[in-house]
Amino acid sequence: MSERILAINPGSTSTKIGIFEGTKEVRTINLSHSAEEIARFPQINDQLSYRLEAIQAVLKEEGLKAADFAAIVGRGGLLKPVVSGTYAVNEAMLTDLKSGEYGIHASNLGGVLANLLAKEACCPAFIVDPVVVDELTPVARLTGLPEMPRQCIFHALNQKAVAKRFAAEKGKAYEELNLIVAHLGGGISVGCHAKGQVVEVNNALNGDGPFSPERAGTVQAMQFAKMVKER
Repeated sequence: MSERILAINPGSTSTKIGIFEGTKEVRTINLSHSAEEIARFPQINDQLSYRLEAIQAVLKEEGLKAADFAAIVGRGGLLKPVVSGTYAVNEAMLTDLKSGEYGIHASNLGGVLANLLAKEACCPAFIVDPVVVDELTPVARLTGLPEMPRQCIFHALNQKAVAKRFAAEKGKAYEELNLIVAHLGGGISVGCHAKGQVVEVNNALNGDGPFSPERAGTVQAMQFAKMVKER
């Protein structure tokens, strides 16, 4: 008998929900959040009840409740750098996600939402491939300032999932392939996947890489310094 799993992916402008029977995705729901809705909440953490109620309402419409799931999985947020994989939600993780110890982003809500729903269902909660997955090579960390090495923050969950899906479609293992994968959303990240590891990718949160609907992207340092000084 397959087990039903609920996956939650909170982004800056949406909350995506996936319902799985074992490894088979049976339903996908995308809850869009307008700029006006999000603007009602001064802080990311203030959105928690709003997003939780939206998820519960959707489950009710589907004739489901938290107790119908064997596990709840949330998108991982800003934590200390980790290797790619699945992690059980624990109190230390929740503390870091809620406090913003390593930064503030909508993805921080993933583990917290999963934990709340899992408590209701009396089942385990997990996060998968958080945005701080770090597989950069030593060379990729170098910058012109030794005291400012590059940090790795990107859309690891989506990039890894798309890369693995592509590999499966080609009848290959993800670890066999070299790929360029781009995530296009509120932020944009472009990663170089080499034999199962993302060895180079722009920091999609902190201003590195392409400009996007919510990011200015890489800007020239001198121009930026001048603008700051003049203002």
